[in-house]
Amino acid sequence: MNLRVGDLVEVRSAAEILATLDERGELESLPFMPEMLAYCGQRLTVHKVAHKLCDTISRSGMRRMDSAVHLTGARCDGGGHGGCQTACSLYWKEAWLKRVEPGVPPAPQIPEERLLKLLDANTRKGPDGYSCQATELLRAAPTCLPFRDLSQYVTDVRSGNVSAGQSVRTFLVGLFNRFQGVSRKVLPRRLWIKRGLRWGFIEGRAGKKTPTATLDLEVGELVRIKSKEEILDTLNDDLLNRGMGFEEEMARYCGRTARVRARVDRCLDEKTGRMLTMKSPCIILDDLVCEGVYNANCPREFVPFWREIWLERVETS
Repeated sequence: MNLRVGDLVEVRSAAEILATLDERGELESLPFMPEMLAYCGQRLTVHKVAHKLCDTISRSGMRRMDSAVHLTGARCDGGGHGGCQTACSLYWKEAWLKRVEPGVPPAPQIPEERLLKLLDANTRKGPDGYSCQATELLRAAPTCLPFRDLSQYVTDVRSGNVSAGQSVRTFLVGLFNRFQGVSRKVLPRRLWIKRGLRWGFIEGRAGKKTPTATLDLEVGELVRIKSKEEILDTLNDDLLNRGMGFEEEMARYCGRTARVRARVDRCLDEKTGRMLTMKSPCIILDDLVCEGVYNANCPREFVPFWREIWLERVETS
């Protein structure tokens, strides 16, 4: 379909989608999930072309994805997966979509019970786990996409995912990070640039035991993300605070104000499919996502989780 960012599409009917799926409820190893049924017949615009993705399971780098997009506002609500609150951006195969022209009325939708049964049957993974798009991404995107493959950056621009300037910036950041990795292996420490850190220059300072803080933030409250220097004092050598990571992409938002969208206490482990329950809830903030600026323009747009110790209330009169 050669879809681009901004194209208007309609999600096909449940019966049409069922015809594309195998016995596992998948197309090219990508599951169609129960949470996606509500979008059948809806018209949405292409938000990002999902021609690649970052591997957060085995950390192999970027992976190639074929014939898939992310649609504006279409995120998983976790309703079919134990109430997972990760809010992943859903993947849509082009076979599940069709181009439409503005003004043409959508076709009436007929419920498809066979599709719902198929999806429900394949959502569970073992006695205490789940299967979803996030847990199956390595099967859906089995081919690694090396940094040196410059065609990916051309596709980033042609698809409308990013501008030419943004693509060049991201490539240069990747080049710098590779130099840093090599320098740490072959150069003496005195010749390292910024102690050999990746671009963004995140380095934990808290030692093994990381501090905690409780603000009891509520949905709708206005907060400010603390400075990078303050947050570094809460991280260990692995950039974790009580098991939760803080990454270079998140540091780009330091000093920004945003409203609390949700308190999160459960999410799926992508490696095992098991539901993880957090000992203390973390925070999701409105309109803040991982933009892939330091990670090859990855279009997944993860929603970052924030510890309350990384935030401070903004008093409003």
